[in-house]
Amino acid sequence: MYSPKIVVVLPAYNAAKTLQKTLDDIPRDLVNDIILVDDASTDGTAELARSLGLKTFVHKKNKGYGANQKTCYREALAIGADIIIMVHPDHQYDPRYIPQIVEPILRGEAEAVFGSRMMVAGWALQGGMPYWKYIANKVLTIFENMILGTKLTEFHSGFRAYSSRALTAIPLECNSDSFVFDTEIIVQLVLGGYTLKEVPIATRYFKDASSISFLASVCYGLDIIVVMCRYIIHRWGIRRFPQFSLYDNYKR
Repeated sequence: MYSPKIVVVLPAYNAAKTLQKTLDDIPRDLVNDIILVDDASTDGTAELARSLGLKTFVHKKNKGYGANQKTCYREALAIGADIIIMVHPDHQYDPRYIPQIVEPILRGEAEAVFGSRMMVAGWALQGGMPYWKYIANKVLTIFENMILGTKLTEFHSGFRAYSSRALTAIPLECNSDSFVFDTEIIVQLVLGGYTLKEVPIATRYFKDASSISFLASVCYGLDIIVVMCRYIIHRWGIRRFPQFSLYDNYKR
């Protein structure tokens, strides 16, 4: 019986303090391989990853969260991954949810699955999400759903699974190297007609978990508005954007 190859990718930046905890919670009976991409950390993350036996790739200079993901997916596809799961190695997201995240893809019910902190009322705040981030997340998600015609409860989760079929069809290299990469890939999936699903997850905010500042969050929100405007301009035929153009004839 065919068994799909499941690969976890860890986009890492200064994750030495939390990497072992993250690895301990990854269900090894389900996951075939783990790849870590280090975005020029200064705390020995890459060295630790290698000592733990992970396939480790290092950016010589810091390129950004989106660029890190591009390398993650490129390397996972290169080793024949059928399903790729992104888990942040800062232990903010719980890898023990991996079976739930991957199940809809294994069943053929979706090409992408997002772990949502917002599906269960109160979970995000109970996990320590700052109230201002909670409100911003909800407002941006409502805005994105209105523009894209989707019904997601959260666009901003860093815990996701993709089928290789979807990832190989997406022009990832055309996307941003910054945090808005996560939104761009959802827009591409929507334009491609791929089925998206969500599963509820808990989260935890603590001292060693990575978190962007208020100013960076404002910039992220503005970047999302720009992406949504590009989507509208593209769909209306006013201007064609390379990151979206490949999907014009791919509606399913």
